[in-house]
Amino acid sequence: QLQLVESGGGLVQPGGSLRLSCSASGFIFSNYGIGWFRQAPGKEREAVSCISGDGHSTNYADSVKGRSTISRDNAKNTVYLQMNSLKPEDTAVYYCTDCVVRTMRPGFLDIWGPGTPVTVSS
Repeated sequence: QLQLVESGGGLVQPGGSLRLSCSASGFIFSNYGIGWFRQAPGKEREAVSCISGDGHSTNYADSVKGRSTISRDNAKNTVYLQMNSLKPEDTAVYYCTDCVVRTMRPGFLDIWGPGTPVTVSS
């Protein structure tokens, strides 16, 4: 069964940090780019970051570039998103799925986890 599960979200003050995790099962993890997407209340889903299957290529949305780092551990079937200097506008539910690094669009596996909520507020 193809599955992705996100974790690590929570409530954090502006300027704080969080590390999100995406754990995968049911497919050959290292064959796929994996990315993070987010959806804030009342807004469209947007791409945040994407990493290639071998971890050598990454891409970031302008809104998080310089504040976030995506990484992966293929031995653990897990992708991470380290987010620093968080802003209230980062508040959203964060999801992971397979992605195309160059375009940061979702891939063809079309599997989504339940998401992990991030709230940035004082």
